[in-house]
Amino acid sequence: MSRGPFAVRFGAMPDLSPQAGTRTSVRVELENAGTLRWDERLAVATHWLDLRGNPIVWDGPRTPAPPLAPRERTTVDVALRVPIPPGRYRLAFDVVAELRAWLSELGSEMLTADVEVRPREGEPRVELPAWVGPAAGWPERVRTAHADGYGVVSGAIEWRGGLFHRRPRALAPYEPGPGRIPGFAEPLLCPSVLPGVELERLPDVAGLPAFAAPQDEPWIYDGRAVLVADPRRHALEAAKSP
Repeated sequence: MSRGPFAVRFGAMPDLSPQAGTRTSVRVELENAGTLRWDERLAVATHWLDLRGNPIVWDGPRTPAPPLAPRERTTVDVALRVPIPPGRYRLAFDVVAELRAWLSELGSEMLTADVEVRPREGEPRVELPAWVGPAAGWPERVRTAHADGYGVVSGAIEWRGGLFHRRPRALAPYEPGPGRIPGFAEPLLCPSVLPGVELERLPDVAGLPAFAAPQDEPWIYDGRAVLVADPRRHALEAAKSP
């Protein structure tokens, strides 16, 4: 490798056993292999590729590169966002000169290895009123989505109100339906949440706990994951209250 103004040489690939959808960090050894001192323009980042080298997530989180002189080496804790779903990926570490180029585009070799991304673990929690319960298949779909890497999973609402408790208009977006909807625009009702994830509480929707979708955590809405709300039970409980 010829020594240009900016170049990097990495050490050995660290051992990795990441879980899908999580944020973590990994210690990576690197050297300024160029002719100029590194400054605030440079950052260490990652690419996730398939096993043929095709990009899946090219532009990972940035970790500021240390101010290394030429031929100086150090170890950096590089931020990592693990892709979804679990499976076999190729992880590549690279250095970027912001608004200019990746150093791999200038002749530096990336640090790469094939990595097995594991299912995400954790026992989820969900806030369910006494008059709301899971329909058939809800636990399996929710746990599958969590294992795929989503820290927050929300779904549809089946309303069993009969003639005297008709489905509120506010629940129109939550009709049971097919498939997952990325970027669902409405509040999440009674979501299932993995440990370590905190959500912003919003005003209830039709008496159901509502939360804002997280900004920095993978989440999904699945219209096939159905909760059953029985407002008749809710009305009876309210009538019994002093």
